[in-house]
Amino acid sequence: MPDWIIADAPVAYPDALSFMEQRVADIAAGAAPETVWLLEHPPLYTAGTSAHREDLLTPDRFPVFDTGRGGQYTYHGPGQRVAYVMLDLNRRGRDLRRYIASLEQWIIDTLAAFNVKGERRAGRVGIWVDRGHGREDKIAAIGVRVRHWITFHGIAINVDPVLEHFSGIVPCGISEHGVTSLVDLGLPVTLADLDVALKQSFDGVFSDAYSS
Repeated sequence: MPDWIIADAPVAYPDALSFMEQRVADIAAGAAPETVWLLEHPPLYTAGTSAHREDLLTPDRFPVFDTGRGGQYTYHGPGQRVAYVMLDLNRRGRDLRRYIASLEQWIIDTLAAFNVKGERRAGRVGIWVDRGHGREDKIAAIGVRVRHWITFHGIAINVDPVLEHFSGIVPCGISEHGVTSLVDLGLPVTLADLDVALKQSFDGVFSDAYSS
């Protein structure tokens, strides 16, 4: 199974990109193990390959980074657990759709550890929570890139970020729904709590998904 790394301080986005680029090259060369890297970023916005500039509502608020991952605009900041996942699909099955479905299931299973029902929605990337009365809020984002069938980028789960910071963008191009977090849902969850649940959920999802 992959090596797990947990950053003990927020990681600048360019530094994270450099690490992932090198680790992907090393995995492809057989010089490093698969890796799951858990971290926080300082407040920033990232633009995926499908981002529309008009969805960046306050371009001068936080640094904005273009990135090669799929998706649109995403906020990262303290209180949000980012998991960068570097797996070798050459030996796990070269099926990107299945890989993304596994990331979704990983998030769903992790949230279930806190009695939160995370759900997929057709046409909307990420994982959603039904707040009742027709309201649905996004609790986790997914953005993936693959090189030589080695994955990088990954997922982001909102534990206790400043939710108002999401107002500077149209998150993932979706304006008709909101954003939530575990603490916003009334759960006193810490990043360390979430890390335990992420580790416990990972093996079952990915071992089962790639056993064939």
